Amino acid sequence: MIEGLVAGNIWGEPEKRVGKNNSIFVVAKVRAQGTQPELVIVNVIAFDPVTCKALLERRDGDAVSLSGSLSPKVWIDKQGVSRAALDMIASRLLALSPASEPELH
Repeated sequence: MIEGLVAGNIWGEPEKRVGKNNSIFVVAKVRAQGTQPELVIVNVIAFDPVTCKALLERRDGDAVSLSGSLSPKVWIDKQGVSRAALDMIASRLLALSPASEPELH
């Protein structure tokens, strides 16, 4: 694994799950732009309570940056084409909130 930073958009809704020994974690998918025009899917899992909470507050399409441990993967689509993907154990999340409208006086 390598440490990395991924920026992209939440794809679908993050999900809270319960593992063995009632441990709580969150899974999500992020669409990130690769070096080519195609998108790279990042499969995210988070165990840190602060990161889990931040992920659960995000919605489909929200812009995020995540840091953590990355593992590169390859998957084959229905047409038999190899596609890049990443698995990430997220340790931090940075999200951009929508800009608030300025008050007019």
